[in-house]
Amino acid sequence: CAPAEAQQGDNPGWWQYAKNKVNLIANEGQDELYLSGYAYHGRNTYTAERIAEFNEKAWGLGYGKSLNNAKGDEESLFFMTISDSHYKPQPMLGYAYQWMWPIAKSGIEIGAGYTAMLVSRADYYGGAPLPIVLPVASIGTKKFRVMGSYVPRISNNKGNGDVLFVFCRTEL
Repeated sequence: CAPAEAQQGDNPGWWQYAKNKVNLIANEGQDELYLSGYAYHGRNTYTAERIAEFNEKAWGLGYGKSLNNAKGDEESLFFMTISDSHYKPQPMLGYAYQWMWPIAKSGIEIGAGYTAMLVSRADYYGGAPLPIVLPVASIGTKKFRVMGSYVPRISNNKGNGDVLFVFCRTEL
């Protein structure tokens, strides 16, 4: 039987695996600029009066690094700050994984996956960072993508609905 230290080295725990993944993306990933611009609030889940109060021009800026793994899928680290629905800064720090599929010989591909991130909003828990996991999708080339994420409705109350967030990412 192998010593416990050798066994741990052969199969690192989840924390060491996550640290290794972050280091790999940070050191070998492609530098990218994120530009946000639109947050569509579900018309069936908010009242017209409430939508009129919201900022749907979610302008913002961010920086990230992405790397295609051995399977050809994309893994990203990012930081972005946008203007939220109430015109307040909303910083986000996270990781995204997208399964990628080429759809044209010109290099156009689509992606679908998830993002796990920390989000800080002034209207939730006094701005304390909240961990969330959301779906993410994209279309474009390795150099430029239009991306989106969906925030689902979290209650049945009218006025607490869903949001589709659209942004772009370009290589630096």
